[in-house]
Amino acid sequence: MDVSSEELLEHILASLNDDKAEDIIPIDLRGKSSMADYMVICSGRSSRQVAAISDKLQDRLKQNLGRLSKLEGKDQGDWVLIDAGDVIVHVFRPEVREFYQLEKMWMAPTATGARN
Repeated sequence: MDVSSEELLEHILASLNDDKAEDIIPIDLRGKSSMADYMVICSGRSSRQVAAISDKLQDRLKQNLGRLSKLEGKDQGDWVLIDAGDVIVHVFRPEVREFYQLEKMWMAPTATGARN
């Protein structure tokens, strides 16, 4: 089943909400990066919840959309990256998320004079 990046994002956000992920922030990457159209950053309260949110998301994407996704970091449970193609999902424990502050990096306005 082929879905648009917007439909994929909707499925991902619904899955994260169902599993009680916290502070879910979708970031539009179109025009900013060629790696994906969207990035989603969220938190789980514990390593166990981070792993469970990630597993369930991967399962739902496969079952509902026939989309295989790659998971990285699940064994540690501090920061799991789910690569679903057009949407990249980061699930963090709150302390790890605070340390890396990915959303600030991607949502910050570009500095004047910065070159790509």
